[in-house]
Amino acid sequence: MPKKEKYLLRASIALAAVFAVAPASNAMHIMEGYLPAGYCVAWGLICLPFLIAGFFSLKNKVKENRRNLTLIAMSGAFIFVISSLKIPSVTGSCSHMTGTGLGAVLFGPASVSVLGIIVLIFQAVLLAHGGLTTLGANTFSMAIAGPLVSFGIYRLCQKMKINRRAGIFLAAFLGDLFTYCVTSIQLALAYPSEAGGVGASVVKFLGVFAPTQLPLAVIEGILTVVIVIGLETYAKPELKSIGFFKEKEAR
Repeated sequence: MPKKEKYLLRASIALAAVFAVAPASNAMHIMEGYLPAGYCVAWGLICLPFLIAGFFSLKNKVKENRRNLTLIAMSGAFIFVISSLKIPSVTGSCSHMTGTGLGAVLFGPASVSVLGIIVLIFQAVLLAHGGLTTLGANTFSMAIAGPLVSFGIYRLCQKMKINRRAGIFLAAFLGDLFTYCVTSIQLALAYPSEAGGVGASVVKFLGVFAPTQLPLAVIEGILTVVIVIGLETYAKPELKSIGFFKEKEAR
């Protein structure tokens, strides 16, 4: 790896650490020990195919062009920083931005699954945010389900000839919200309501998350657009190398 890329990679990691350091809390994502063992194992197994596909996807992208590693590192740092800014919401979890929409738009959802699980492991081990037992559930909601929606929305906007930046905003906004829809379902499956079962429990969790998550999703959409504008200004060659940016494309 060229020295310039090594320095940029180290700078991204340092920046993430500086902005993400916070008092230890078990209320990040779904906290350690909050889900029954069977659910932890099941969600972990569900994530495996996506993670394997993501590993090969990232490997191919780096193999195609070593300069892609710079954008990959930046996307991972963005996920780490933005997902570490949390607002307490409901027992066993919290509201926070995810940051995965940017990586999904740039590299596709498979690659983001690997970036996401790396971030979640780092937060669980070093910052006590989330947990290792709930790693599978958190990975599926934040690093798989959300990015899939973000990628799908962005592609749909492209086909409909919607302004690219508007498409990026919608992708990040809806991907963030869908992450919490999946989290609500995960919590409801583990703890169904006595009156109404899983369905009633999903509605309750969504009702608690919504007041804080809706404005956070809007903020995430705006921040993602701002980051992309910056990349269009200062990293055109890198964006061209991954097929994202084209000179003739309307902004």
